[in-house]
Amino acid sequence: MADVKKVATRASYGEALVELAAEHDDFVVFDADLAEATHTATFKKAYPDRFFDAGIAEGNMMGLAAGVATTGRKAFASTFAMFAAGRAFEQVRNSIGYPHLNVKIGATHAGISVGEDGATHQCNEDIALMRTIPGMTVIVPCDDTEARAAVRAAYELDGPVYMRFGRLAVPVVNDPETFEFQIGKGIVMREGTDVTIVACGLMVQAALEAAETLAAKGVSAEVIDMHTVKPIDADLIVKSASKTGHVVTCEEHSVIGGLGSAVCDVLAERCPTPVRKVGVQDTFGESGPAVDLLHKYGLDAEGVVAAVEGLLA
Repeated sequence: MADVKKVATRASYGEALVELAAEHDDFVVFDADLAEATHTATFKKAYPDRFFDAGIAEGNMMGLAAGVATTGRKAFASTFAMFAAGRAFEQVRNSIGYPHLNVKIGATHAGISVGEDGATHQCNEDIALMRTIPGMTVIVPCDDTEARAAVRAAYELDGPVYMRFGRLAVPVVNDPETFEFQIGKGIVMREGTDVTIVACGLMVQAALEAAETLAAKGVSAEVIDMHTVKPIDADLIVKSASKTGHVVTCEEHSVIGGLGSAVCDVLAERCPTPVRKVGVQDTFGESGPAVDLLHKYGLDAEGVVAAVEGLLA
C-alpha cells in the first residue's frame, strides 16, 4: 500500500471546515485546547474571528456550542472522542440532543489506533453512547474523501451530528471525482455472494483487503461501507444478508453497542442471519504503535478473514 495516498480523517475534518467556511458564514468552530491535534487549527488560521477555544472544559464547550445554535447559527464542536462522547455526555444529551440543536460534533482520536496515548484515550465506546441519544446522527467516515463529504452533509442536515475521525493516516479508497455521499445510505464497495462484510471507519480498508484474500480462497465477499451508523441503512443490510446468508461486522469500537449491534438489531427484526462481530472484545486498550495494536486486537484484514472463515465453518 506504499503507493496509495494516506490521510488521517482528522486532517480531512480541519480542511473541510475551511472549504465550507468559504461558502457559508453562518457557522463557528469550537475546540477544547486541542486545535493542533483535531486540526481545527487549520480553520483558526483561516477564520480567526469564527474560532473559539473553550480550554480544557469540554462540557462548557458543548454548552457554548448549544447556545450559539439557539441563535440560528450552526456550531462545530471539536475534541478527542473520549472527551466529546465521554466527559461531555450529559451536556451533549441535555443541551444539544434534547433540544435537537444544530451542533456538529467533530470527535477525533477515536479507537485503538490512537496508539501510544493508551487506554484512557482510546475511546471504544463513543458510537454506543451517541447512538442512544434520540435524534443524534452518527457518522464514521472511512477515508479522506468520505470525511470531507461527511462534514458538508452534517452542515446541511438539520439537527445534531456526531462525526468520528481517526488519528492514524489511512488509505484513500474513494475517488473524490465520482464519490457520492448520502447520510443514512451505505455503499456497496464490492459485490459478493457468500458473506456480507459490513464495515465503518478504517475497517473498510481492512474489509476490502480481506475480501481479496478470501476471493483467492474461493469465498465471494460483499463489502459494505456503512459510514452512517445512525440512521443505519436497514434496507441495504437486509438485501445483502438475504443474498449471502452470512454477515460479519467490522469496527474499531467495542462489539457492544456499536455498528455490530446496530446491524444485529436490523437482522433480528427483519432477516435473522448468522453474524460474527469484529471489534474490541469487551476490553480496554493499551499503549503501543497503532498498527501493532490493530493487529493484536484483530482489527485488520487478517482478523476479518479469520472471522469470516470461522463463521462459514
